[in-house]
Amino acid sequence: MKKQHSMTQDWFATARTLSEALPYLQRYAGAIIVIKFGGHAMGDTAEMASFARDVVLMRQVGVNPVIVHGGGPMINDMLARLDIRSDFVRGKRVTDAATMKVVEMVLSGAVNKQIVQAIQDEGGRAVGLSGKDGGMVTCEADDPELGLVGRPVAVNTDLLHHLFQGGFIPVIAPLGMGRAGETYNINGDTAAGVIAAALKADRLLLLTDVSGVKDESGDVVTQLSPEHVRTLTEAGVIAGGMIPKTETALAAIEGGVRAVVILDGRAPNACLLELFTDHGAGSIIRHQAPLAASES
Repeated sequence: MKKQHSMTQDWFATARTLSEALPYLQRYAGAIIVIKFGGHAMGDTAEMASFARDVVLMRQVGVNPVIVHGGGPMINDMLARLDIRSDFVRGKRVTDAATMKVVEMVLSGAVNKQIVQAIQDEGGRAVGLSGKDGGMVTCEADDPELGLVGRPVAVNTDLLHHLFQGGFIPVIAPLGMGRAGETYNINGDTAAGVIAAALKADRLLLLTDVSGVKDESGDVVTQLSPEHVRTLTEAGVIAGGMIPKTETALAAIEGGVRAVVILDGRAPNACLLELFTDHGAGSIIRHQAPLAASES
């Protein structure tokens, strides 16, 4: 009897969660959600499948998800296998023509298609792209000393809107094209941010290997304004690898994204928890004060 009682409680909890999700399902119907997928979850088959299942569910309930992915560890591995030496300037990899060929092969080939396959294995319809396709992302050299590392200067979202209308989930490798036709490698967070801004996305979800932005005590701050982010950065509380992520968040908000969430991509169903539950997940950065479920 005890076991049956426990199972009944689980069923009631599941039903309550589904019922509480209704205003959020209504709120995000038709919304564009850009997700930067990277970190540990990309290299774990089970976590990849879980992420893909969540993305398919989002599309099924009327959300328009866009996946922008990284792939740094896979690039490093392939460069090592091919015995291609990497030079660094101020801690950043110089991307010459030989390195760029490997970057494009890994990002647009192996990594991109792995994510597409995972989504389609869960019943979704995904299309693998890079920022070069359809003239989506135009770049200039970010730093001449770094070679083919790009800074996006223009984004064309026409192709993405056509894919939304067809019910497809775009999966985008962070590459762009220069005005002379050269290929540029783009930081994954940066690519996600500029694409989200160009789409005027409702949310940009930056999946990481940490639980969010932390305060002086090491506790996750669940809600921040851009001013709060700048204050924590100036005080040295936001530091290291979190700085470029919060900089991406601030630029995206300035570009028209309604809110950015930095959350732990390793947590089960992190994206669904953020979008469709009261408590959310990670740290949300936005201009306005918290709103009601139908508006937030």
